[in-house]
Amino acid sequence: MSDTQMMTGLACPRCGGVVPIPEGQAIVRCPFCDLRSIVRGERGVYRYQVSVRANRDQALKALDKFFGNFAIAQDARSKSKINEVFLAYLPFWAVWSRVLGWAFGQKKVGSGDHERYDDREVKITQEMVWTGAACDVGEFGVRQVQLSGQPLEPFNSEALHTSGMVFEPVNSTSEAQQSAEQDFQQRTHAAAGLDRLGQLFMRQINKRLGMVYYPLWVIRYLYRGRAFQVVVDGFSGKVLYGKAPGNVLYRAAALVGGMALGAFLMIDVPALLLMASSKSDDNSLGILIGALVVGLGLMSFAYYTFRYGEHYEYGVEKPDVFSIYKKFFK
Repeated sequence: MSDTQMMTGLACPRCGGVVPIPEGQAIVRCPFCDLRSIVRGERGVYRYQVSVRANRDQALKALDKFFGNFAIAQDARSKSKINEVFLAYLPFWAVWSRVLGWAFGQKKVGSGDHERYDDREVKITQEMVWTGAACDVGEFGVRQVQLSGQPLEPFNSEALHTSGMVFEPVNSTSEAQQSAEQDFQQRTHAAAGLDRLGQLFMRQINKRLGMVYYPLWVIRYLYRGRAFQVVVDGFSGKVLYGKAPGNVLYRAAALVGGMALGAFLMIDVPALLLMASSKSDDNSLGILIGALVVGLGLMSFAYYTFRYGEHYEYGVEKPDVFSIYKKFFK
């Protein structure tokens, strides 16, 4: 069995040295005092790491591309001065599971006078992975990572501390498992695709909990005396989170355009609908209310962009103008 399949973490009862534990092997040997030991029970949480595929130069290129966003000040690329670049390994809880779900509910079919809800029974079978930060990531802004194409390696504490900063976990396993359970339920519900959900049963097979140390390039720079930070994925080389000075022209255009379009939807569209129809049936009433909701959302988004656009922030959830409309008429 190769060294890449070794897991470490148990101390020798005789000399205190770290004993490698090959996967599936019940009897292990201490490399220092040659003591044989029997491994029994749970070995705790398995720890893994993701290797660094994107180097420092690639991280800086990602920053340069990040500056090309129109919402960022146009002179940010030329006026910014790199202050610090370092590699950090952040721990993330990871839960792997094969999820089996059975959903019972109704699906809307047809439209208008022929609209109805048919009873449906949907079976869901998916391989799901959940990740969540195991330490305080407020400074870095990365609360989850993708583990779809990244090969996992056994945790090597000495190697990681040599190449970068390593943060230790502080959150509990119970919180991680509870969050993963809620996430799997939401994804199973979404996969069912039912408009009305009656009951949802979910079962997990081969569930596994682990901790993954993920590499992140942290780039800190100064722009006109103000400090900003960008975090780049150490595996893919993509920007995961970043702050930058906002573009004044973009803020002004968003305010003027959003207010104008929002006012058109809230005032002109309802007026045209009332002029075109002498009576308000269910469809026209729904369009009218929808125009009011979306128009108000656009105006709110325009104000939000102008008010808080002095600092551009990437990697956080932005308000969705149309989500209010979809939720209202679901």
